[in-house]
Amino acid sequence: MDRSDQSVNPLKPVILTQCGVPDRRRMVERELGRRYGQDYDVLIASSRSEAAAMLEALSADGRAVALVLADDATPVDGATSLFAFARHRFPDVRRGLLIEWGEWADRQCATSVLHLMATGQIDYYVIRPWRGPDEYFHRTVTEFLLEWERASGSRPHEVTLVGAPRSARVHDLRSLLARGGVPHSFVPGDSEEGRRLLAQNDMRDDVPMVLLHDGRVLRDPTNTELVQAYGVDTEVAALVERDLVVVGAGPAGLSAAVYAASEGLSVLVLESEAIGGQAGSSSLIRNYLGFARGISGAELAQRAYQQAWVFGATFAHTREATGLHPGGDRLILDVAPDRQVHARAVVLATGVSYRRLGVPELEALFGAGVYYGASGVEAQALRDRVAHVVGGGNSAGQAALHLARYAKSVSLLVRAESLAESMSRYLIDALAAAGVQVRMGIEVVGGGGHGNLEHIRLLDRRTGTETTEPSDGLFVLIGAEPRTGWLPETLLRDRWGYVLTGEDVLAEGGRRAWPLNRPPRPHEASIPGVFAVGDVRRGSVKRVSSAVGEGAVVISEVHAHIGERAVPSLAPAGARPVR
Repeated sequence: MDRSDQSVNPLKPVILTQCGVPDRRRMVERELGRRYGQDYDVLIASSRSEAAAMLEALSADGRAVALVLADDATPVDGATSLFAFARHRFPDVRRGLLIEWGEWADRQCATSVLHLMATGQIDYYVIRPWRGPDEYFHRTVTEFLLEWERASGSRPHEVTLVGAPRSARVHDLRSLLARGGVPHSFVPGDSEEGRRLLAQNDMRDDVPMVLLHDGRVLRDPTNTELVQAYGVDTEVAALVERDLVVVGAGPAGLSAAVYAASEGLSVLVLESEAIGGQAGSSSLIRNYLGFARGISGAELAQRAYQQAWVFGATFAHTREATGLHPGGDRLILDVAPDRQVHARAVVLATGVSYRRLGVPELEALFGAGVYYGASGVEAQALRDRVAHVVGGGNSAGQAALHLARYAKSVSLLVRAESLAESMSRYLIDALAAAGVQVRMGIEVVGGGGHGNLEHIRLLDRRTGTETTEPSDGLFVLIGAEPRTGWLPETLLRDRWGYVLTGEDVLAEGGRRAWPLNRPPRPHEASIPGVFAVGDVRRGSVKRVSSAVGEGAVVISEVHAHIGERAVPSLAPAGARPVR
C-alpha cells in the first residue's frame, strides 16, 4: 500500500504494521484501526522494504512511531531487520514479531523468536488476530503502547519538570519521579518551551521548576515536598506503634510488607529514597519469574507497592531510620528528624548502595555526567553522545543495553578479565548484538570537564597504559555497600557491614551475642525481633527473586517471635487506608 493512500495526521503517533498475506493484513488493519485509529495513525505495509521506506519518511517528518509489528524479520538492507531499522530511528519504539496462532510450535519460528529476543531486536512476539475483537491481541498491543508512552514521555503528564538537562539536582528529581512510577515529562530549561514556561511562572533557569496538573508550581522542591505534591504520604505520627516496621522498600521490603499486611499484621514501611531500591533503577529485568517480556524495576516496584497498600500497609516516604534500640517489650526506631516508632518486630531491608569510584575529580561531577546506578532518565539526554558504563554485573549490562538505544556509542568497562562469572549469558549475547563495546581489564582513574563530564582517563591493567577519551556520561555500577551504618553496635555485622543472621550470629558472636535460650531464627539478627532480608543480609543471593523470597519467608519468623511475646496485636480496627 502506498503511504500517500493512507490518511495521516501529523499530530498523532504512528502504529506501523507490515504483513505479507493480504487476508491477514486486512484483519490486522481492521483490528488496529477500529481500536486505536482515534488516537494513532495506523499505517499498513505489505513488505519490509515498503515498511522501511515509511519509517524513513516518518523519521524525516519528525513523527513519533510508537509500535512496529511485522511478520518478516529478514534483513531490510542485507544487514539489519526491520525491527533494528526501526529502533535505530525511533529509540523508544516497541517492536513485535507477528506470528500465527500455534506457530510457536514450529522450530523455525521458535528459533527466530529466540534469536530476535536475545539480540534485542524485538520486545516480544504478537499473535496475529484471527477474529474480531481479539482481546488477547489487544492486551499485548496496549501493553506495548503503555510502555512506549512511559519511555518516550511524549504525552501530557500530571507532572512536568523544567530545568537544566545536566544539572545534578534535576537529575535527582527526575530519578525520584521515574523510580516512583510517576508519569512525568521533562522540558529542558534552555528550549523554547522551557523558556516560555519559566517566563510564564516568573522563574529563573538556574533552578528546577515542577508544574503539577492542578496548576501548582514548585520551585526547587525538596524530595519530601515533591512526593507530597503528588499525593504520597511522608508523615510519621508523634506516637506510632505497629506490629512490624519494615525499613526499606526494595523488593525484599515490599515482599515482607505484602505478606505481613495480608496476614493481619499492622505494618509501617520506612523508605528514605525511592520505592524499589537498587532494583528500581533497572531499565529491564528479563529473568524475573512470570514476566516473559521482562519488566522494568520501577514498574515491578510500583505493582508491589500498590499490592502492599491495598492489604493495609502504610508507608512513610522520604523518611530515614537513624537509630534502633530495645524498649521493654518493644523495639524503638528513631526516624529523622524527630519521630520514634515502636514495633513488636523490625525487618531490615535497607539494601545496598553502589560503591563509589573514589576519584575526586569525577565525584565533583556527580549528577552532571557521572552517575551511580542508572534510573533510565539519563539515557535520552545522551542521544548521539558517548557513554561509558563501569561494572561487570547484570545491572551494569542492563544499563549499557538501555543506553545503546540512544547513545552514539556505549562502552562497558570491566576490571576483571571475563564476564562469565558475573553476568547472565542472555545479557552478554544481547550486548554483543546491540554493538556495545565490552572492554576487559580496564579501570577508570580520572576525568573531568567544565561543569559537565567531558572526558575520562582509563588505565589498562594488563599493560599499565593510561589513555584519555571523550565521554558525555559515566554510569558506575561496581558493587555494593550495605546501608547499616545507622544500626547499634550490638547488632552484629561482618567486616563489610552486612548483617549477620541465624547461625552466623552464634558462630561469629558466640553465646554472649545472643540473649535467649533458643537459637536465632534463620533471618534473625543478634537483637531478638530484628530480622534482615535481601541484599543487606550476609549470605543473601543478589537477585530480585531471591530478595522477594526472603521477604515472604521472614514473615513466618516474625509471627513466631510475636507469638512468644503473647501481646495482643497493635493493629487498630479499620486500619487499612482508603484513598
